[in-house]
Amino acid sequence: MRELAVAIQNENDKVSIIETINSINNAGFKNVFVQWYDDDNWDYSQEKQIEMCKKLGFNIIFAHLGYQNINSIWIEDIEGDDLVERYKNDIRNCKQYSIPMVVMHLTSKKVAPKYNKIGLNRIKKITEYAKKLDMKVAFENTKIKGYLEYILENIKDDNVGICFDAGHYHVHFNDKFNFELFKNRIFAVHLHDNDKSDDLHLLPFDGTIDWRYVMNKLKECNYNGPITMELCYRYDYQKMSLEEFYKVGYERGIRLLEISER
Repeated sequence: MRELAVAIQNENDKVSIIETINSINNAGFKNVFVQWYDDDNWDYSQEKQIEMCKKLGFNIIFAHLGYQNINSIWIEDIEGDDLVERYKNDIRNCKQYSIPMVVMHLTSKKVAPKYNKIGLNRIKKITEYAKKLDMKVAFENTKIKGYLEYILENIKDDNVGICFDAGHYHVHFNDKFNFELFKNRIFAVHLHDNDKSDDLHLLPFDGTIDWRYVMNKLKECNYNGPITMELCYRYDYQKMSLEEFYKVGYERGIRLLEISER
């Protein structure tokens, strides 16, 4: 049977990351992904979170790297050059924790510089460094079309693919996505729901995504990795306990798994 996975979510409202990790464990999850954001405001650093996960026996399937100032990757300036070194350092650190893959954004917000050779050459330096360390890099569909296509058309290395984010596909892409173009190159997924009003990170089936269509498309693309959910405990979900939230999340993951195996 395929595995389920869930995010170690630092954006959960009014609960600690320790409570989040323990609730994920109590819900039955064995696989997680971590947020590697280098955020000094967190009570527990990403390294401490990873150590907690490892003590509980979680399998960490990937690290989601931060995207602060990512638009500078496309601009000829020192900030863009610094991003290359930052990401290489992140990848090296993840490798030391035996995390096999990183997920990255190519843009942030709704407006970004047009994709170009400046950014492509920088990204090649990052992905080539990752390949030397036997690490995969999956680029996420965020808010603007064209960037994934440009990068994957120009970087054919087998360690470079995409992370398909179902919530972004629904709210930012209006369910329009060329799955066929990314066949065999979907390395990871972020599965969560919304009602197209915003990127809400709802439990699957609490929004308006056609999950049967999405899961069938992922199957056609030969994605056979974990059913990975990127959930957030906030809004009306706080009417239930954190423990109950992740138990329901696990049940929704089973439903997605059942759809994908039909």
